[in-house]
Amino acid sequence: MPITDKKTSGEIAVKKMSDTEEALIPEKIKSVIKTGASTTDILESVLSGGLAMGVSDIHFEPERDKVKVRFRVDGVLKEIVSIPSVDYKYVVSRLKLIGEMKMNITDMAQDGRLTIVADGDRIEVRISLNPSEYGETAVLRILDPKNISLELKDLGLRPDDEAIVRRNLKKPNGMVLVTGPTGSGKTTALYAFLKSIRSPEVKIITIEDPIEYHLDGIQQTQVDPSAGYDFSSGLRSLLRQDPDAILVGEIRDLDTAEIAIHASLTGHLVFSTLHTNSASGAIPRLIDVGVKPQVIGPALDMVIAERLVRRLCEKCKRPIDPDPETAGKLKSFIDSLPPKVDKSAYEDTKQFEPVGCPICMTGTKAE
Repeated sequence: MPITDKKTSGEIAVKKMSDTEEALIPEKIKSVIKTGASTTDILESVLSGGLAMGVSDIHFEPERDKVKVRFRVDGVLKEIVSIPSVDYKYVVSRLKLIGEMKMNITDMAQDGRLTIVADGDRIEVRISLNPSEYGETAVLRILDPKNISLELKDLGLRPDDEAIVRRNLKKPNGMVLVTGPTGSGKTTALYAFLKSIRSPEVKIITIEDPIEYHLDGIQQTQVDPSAGYDFSSGLRSLLRQDPDAILVGEIRDLDTAEIAIHASLTGHLVFSTLHTNSASGAIPRLIDVGVKPQVIGPALDMVIAERLVRRLCEKCKRPIDPDPETAGKLKSFIDSLPPKVDKSAYEDTKQFEPVGCPICMTGTKAE
């Protein structure tokens, strides 16, 4: 089924490829392009293939005589197909039209948004266009609600760490920060926290840039700098809405940090993110933006630093005997665990290595 524009602006409809066809998706997209398909057919095949493979981002990268299409799957970019440059010009125009961007601008960055309707599911897509030497590069961030359907118990926390998180989420006030690089799952973790405290007795409001996923029972707002509604001004107004818990998409400056800390000290549970490389780095980062050190301790309840860990493909992973160096590191790690950790879970640990198969292509794939 080709893409068809819906009456609602910014919506397109695609037909999902079956998950069982995943190994054939790159070839399917190539076959569509080789047949001289229309712009809508090319875009539809790329989008539907990306959905089937569970991608987080789709990259269109213009080169001298072609445009490379790469999918980011489980944090790794995989080259899928190349599109002729002449066809790509129309693909970009199509994205601009659907994403409600300016058609005549090619030398400036633009951001847009569209909604994919795929077999009854609604999937938000953020579009980023940037000028480059051989044309406009496009990156489509796929915001599939299924990717944030995780509950707190599904985040992969060690049992003792999960107990710490649950204990802090029961507090009526305080600040919880999640740190880590872009794409490390901070938003997914925060949404899992919000879902764990969501109830008819708790009012939760968020201020995000942009709203990535829509959650039932939670009031979500989006910053709009052109209207003077940024994190700091928005947070001020949200505090007048009598919330119990607040999610601030990111602490970027002193004004936002001070308001968030003030909220946590005056009876609100505040969730936010911070760009640091470690949990301990959150404190010097707050001081660096200008927060007074004496208020950080009373306000801050918990800081989590997280990373995404790729999982080996269950179809092709191969058991191996650990080399002495790895075995030694594993033993040192187990011995260093605190007494509260159940070390029996680490006994008889087996080691595997990635192989690669038509399903995963690289040896890693989340189930």
